[in-house]
Amino acid sequence: MSPGTGWPLDPSAQGTPVARTPADVRRLADGAAGLAQVQAASAVCRACPRLVEHREATARAKRRAHAHEPYWGRPVPSLGVEDPRVLVVGLAPAAHGGNRTGRVFTGDSSGDWIVAALHRAGLADRATSVHAADGLALHRTRIVAPVRCAPPDNRPSTTERDTCAPWLDAELRLCAARLDVVLALGAFAHASALAAARRAGWDVPRPAPRFGHGAEAVLRAPSPGGPGGPGGHGGHGGPGRPVVLLDSYHVSRQNTATGRLTRDMLDAVVARAVALVRP
Repeated sequence: MSPGTGWPLDPSAQGTPVARTPADVRRLADGAAGLAQVQAASAVCRACPRLVEHREATARAKRRAHAHEPYWGRPVPSLGVEDPRVLVVGLAPAAHGGNRTGRVFTGDSSGDWIVAALHRAGLADRATSVHAADGLALHRTRIVAPVRCAPPDNRPSTTERDTCAPWLDAELRLCAARLDVVLALGAFAHASALAAARRAGWDVPRPAPRFGHGAEAVLRAPSPGGPGGPGGHGGHGGPGRPVVLLDSYHVSRQNTATGRLTRDMLDAVVARAVALVRP
């Protein structure tokens, strides 16, 4: 789907600058003055040839159940409020989920699981995430994907992960002011969140916290006005605002259909995220 042609919630326009190389991604992400610019530029990115080919080939071929529907077929932007208290970090859009609907965790079973859990915890206004025009609104929450294009076999390469990382860095920079919790869905999200926090100058425990369902680690975001660069303190051992990295198994069918992740397990982690939000 071309930008500016009427897709619901499309943040991009026909004139939105297109990143075609990793250097372009870094330049556009670093230069973004607000989340709207990050959303717009990331949603037309073409910097990873393998991902571009896969997402667009999937959008042309379609799945039989969705053969009558148009597919988004582009990088999928983030979803939620611009000043989140809870940042949910996933992996990448599903080929026939976000890549079809144009909205992260929408139109597949993974979206059904996480949005329903957010709704039960009071962080979403409804329990379903069907399509980009269904009116879903998140409360105090934002959902991001470290890789914004649907990868083959749900496995982005290391190069693709690193190429896409500046979009995540920019979002963290622009929405971290009131952040209390980073909820990582899976080991990939856990590692991506830690790496982004380090690049942002946050204090991260050493040795690095290991992923585990229900595991918690306290990171420290720079305190506004402190030393160490824009926005506050950098370096280990100094002051900073605590942000809890909270882990859950990913809401993939591989986990939910096998019982590795149950509704009660997911609800417990999301409830813990809510409990960690400061007044």
